Amino acid sequence: MNEHIEHQIIKDKGKPLFVLVPYEKYIKLISEKETGPTIPHDVVELHIMENKSLIRSWREYKRLSQQEVAQKMNITQAAYSQMEKSGIRLRKSTLEKIAFVLGIQLEQLRI
Repeated sequence: MNEHIEHQIIKDKGKPLFVLVPYEKYIKLISEKETGPTIPHDVVELHIMENKSLIRSWREYKRLSQQEVAQKMNITQAAYSQMEKSGIRLRKSTLEKIAFVLGIQLEQLRI
């Protein structure tokens, strides 16, 4: 019996690498799936190419100054400046406040 195959699995040494599906089926699959929050290319570029922290990248993308963000968080600009440093680990509650002020979701501060 010859059945119509709707996808093809591409393997390398027996390990699945890719799945090839008809375009219409792909569109249906991604539209049905909740994709979650995304990160704009400009933010990723600032973060990766210019080696800025993700928090700083988002702030610059939103065209906000450190002073503006600090005021909305009820902290000093100097304190906020420390939060923007690359490699610093912040508490979840602090990240939530920053995300709220920037108008983004917490997940968008985590790559």
